[in-house]
Amino acid sequence: MLMMKERRPAIRTLRGWAISVLQEAGAIHECEEHGWAKDRADPHARERAIEIAREYPPEGLSPEEAVAEVREILDSIGDTCPECLPSAH
Repeated sequence: MLMMKERRPAIRTLRGWAISVLQEAGAIHECEEHGWAKDRADPHARERAIEIAREYPPEGLSPEEAVAEVREILDSIGDTCPECLPSAH
């Protein structure tokens, strides 16, 4: 029996594509309360994201350009949510 994967929603921007790749690889996740993207600081997940970008760049982009976009987005995301209060320790 032929199994089909769930169809992914269309990504409309290059930034959206890069964020999707980073989420799929587990390199980033959302703040549960505010929805901001947060870096997981997982080097293996970062490498998976780079490999996904290199292997499956969006149409019209070279693998190098796709990797550069993923890295640029990853560099712009911190490991904390800007709206969450710092924990008092």
